[in-house]
Amino acid sequence: MTQHSVVDCRNQAVGLGDIVKVIQLSPDFIASFPEEEQILISSMIGNFFKVVALDEDGYPCVMREWHDERGNPQSHVIALDSEDMEKV
Repeated sequence: MTQHSVVDCRNQAVGLGDIVKVIQLSPDFIASFPEEEQILISSMIGNFFKVVALDEDGYPCVMREWHDERGNPQSHVIALDSEDMEKV
């Protein structure tokens, strides 16, 4: 486990509680989700999220929440690479 300096696409330090804009997500990453969830993951691009955690490698994690067709709450927590985000 190697801890690294957490920075965004503009080399700005990113930490817990910061707000970041998701500027891209890898098509392969999006494709790794079930088909019915891919649109929800894709919809994160261009939106703003609070960094809710740092994963074991130090990558900032953001959470997307929604309700399924039955009204049940669902969520995904994803870790972002530097090129995927911009601190605001």
